[in-house]
Amino acid sequence: MIDITERLQDEVSSGGLVNGLCTVFCPGSTGSIITIEYEEGLLKDFPEAMERLAPEDIVYEHHLKWHDGNGHSHIRASIVGPSMTIPFVDKELTLGTWQQVTFVDFDNKPRNRVLHVMMMGE
Repeated sequence: MIDITERLQDEVSSGGLVNGLCTVFCPGSTGSIITIEYEEGLLKDFPEAMERLAPEDIVYEHHLKWHDGNGHSHIRASIVGPSMTIPFVDKELTLGTWQQVTFVDFDNKPRNRVLHVMMMGE
């Protein structure tokens, strides 16, 4: 889990728009974008919750076909989703006090990830 809030805010601040929408998207089928209070307890709780929803240690048809052991990663990313759109006003993301934008890599092996950011507005 990687807090990307500051990077997104930098994109909004340096962009030519004052008010609008900022969308961040993760290509790939095992990564997601969430908002969460990025603190030690939730950084432990969130993966544990995902383990309860889509356990790693059960048989997935994906495992049987591809033998890569990441069926749970695909399920988790599908539940959470690959993108998020956040409004911004006066070049500031409209996030709550304890709300950070976070990239979550659910895969079971390291991957190079690139996130795409697009803004629309005035």
